[in-house]
Amino acid sequence: MSASGTAAAGQVEHMLRQVAPGRYDAYEALLRALATGRVWMLLWHGRPGAPDAQYGNMEVDGLGYAPCVTSPQELAASGWSRDHEVVAGLDVARALYPDRWGVWLNPHAPGGGVGIPWLDLRRIATGLDRMPAGPLRISEPAIDIPRFYAQLTQNAHHTPAIRSLRRAWVQPALGVPYLAVGLDLYDTSGPSVDAVRAMMRQSVGAVPEGLPVSTVAMSDEYDPVAMWLRVNSRPFYDREAHAAPGYGYPQTPAY
Repeated sequence: MSASGTAAAGQVEHMLRQVAPGRYDAYEALLRALATGRVWMLLWHGRPGAPDAQYGNMEVDGLGYAPCVTSPQELAASGWSRDHEVVAGLDVARALYPDRWGVWLNPHAPGGGVGIPWLDLRRIATGLDRMPAGPLRISEPAIDIPRFYAQLTQNAHHTPAIRSLRRAWVQPALGVPYLAVGLDLYDTSGPSVDAVRAMMRQSVGAVPEGLPVSTVAMSDEYDPVAMWLRVNSRPFYDREAHAAPGYGYPQTPAY
């Protein structure tokens, strides 16, 4: 391993020692270190690079994790007697999150180490700054902004790509709360996406100053806000219900 790779791996280990209950800032710093660092993945079966190589696995609170260690010293301390492979944290994140697997750092250590669930591996894989820091507190919006919703509904009705719209209030572990608008599209072709972006740009002028608004694709099966919306919310705009009077959700909800 190069000197830079060794330093990056050392940063993962350093930040791991800072993590404690409630220290979301330290946990975020650990994720940033993992995004640029490396880990020693423990192989349950096969040899490094072999087609049949399989990571070890463990389950905690119903979630699956692949165990790994953060340095050769921790590998020796773990007593692991099978093979292992050194992998960039970014590559591990990209490989594991689509199957909803996380990684568990140094499970042999006093206190049991630290687990990185698959939702945070997804953030690493797609860019930590692009997604809010979890755990997220998600609820129905309580803010009264009828002008924005009316403008958004009107513009959505004139944007054929949009099937329905939903909404949620999202409070990240770090950062400011924001209003999330769930976009359910008939298709995700380039022209459709461009039309929806234009629709949102036309609508945000009605947002009160200082209120952050973000969008989420309802088709994203990995996004925690989209998952919450699918289970816990009803559309405030539904094109198909609008086309069938007397059926579906009201088009002009009361505020």
